[in-house]
Amino acid sequence: MQDVLDLLRRLSDSEEPCALATVIETIGSASAQTGSKAVIDRHGKVLAGWVGGGCAQSTVCHTALDCLRDGTPRIVDLNLDDEVLGTGMPCGGSMRVYVEPMMPKPKLWILGHGRVAECLCLVGALVGFAVVVDDPMAERERYPAAARLIDDDLDYGRLAPGPSDYVVVATQHKGDHQSMLRALASPAPFIALIASRKRSGLVLDYLREEGVEEAELRRVHAPAGLDLGAKTPEEIALSVLSEIVMHRRGGSGAAMREKLRPPAARDRVAEPAA
Repeated sequence: MQDVLDLLRRLSDSEEPCALATVIETIGSASAQTGSKAVIDRHGKVLAGWVGGGCAQSTVCHTALDCLRDGTPRIVDLNLDDEVLGTGMPCGGSMRVYVEPMMPKPKLWILGHGRVAECLCLVGALVGFAVVVDDPMAERERYPAAARLIDDDLDYGRLAPGPSDYVVVATQHKGDHQSMLRALASPAPFIALIASRKRSGLVLDYLREEGVEEAELRRVHAPAGLDLGAKTPEEIALSVLSEIVMHRRGGSGAAMREKLRPPAARDRVAEPAA
């Protein structure tokens, strides 16, 4: 057990995805005991632990790969009695194995400094992001929730978001068009620009002139945020993070009471007065 826990800690520190398989029930003669665990890497290989041998392990490893692909845990029912329809191990009994993906936190890259950036860092960490603040003017005391602070990157050359990361450009118009180009060179699916409508239009025009295709520009959210009527830096940060959470979780942005209202009632509200 200690080997499994130590390995999980090391994989977490190195941001390596893996799956943890735990035997949650055994009936009859099973090769593993309830509570047995195994760590499975992103290639489907058991790195530590034990949840059964032969085809039982193979089934669990294949399930782990499915979990890592979609981020959803699963329960595997293993029939150890049936050589043909089960796991191919007629040793008797059955097992249930809970397989959960252990994914590194997605990163929220914040370019810029100031009160909006500080609030983005705080709220971003609260909603589950590993926040990276990349700005020469950033000071640790102003970003206590940041997982990483980069303060020696004048041209944002160290900006390196991955395919599950989010980028917010909050540079207050200082080189925002150039930092947007840097962000678009990455696989980040969501790139937010905090700017006025006028400034957002100018930046988008610049990106088009630089040869950025419209398909790529769909990753750009400018101006960033949901329409909350935000005025203060704190409210602006909340608006931007709300849009990011909506994108990440597949939400609609609609008011919950409208989603819970029966369809017939929604139709009546939508009908114009006679």
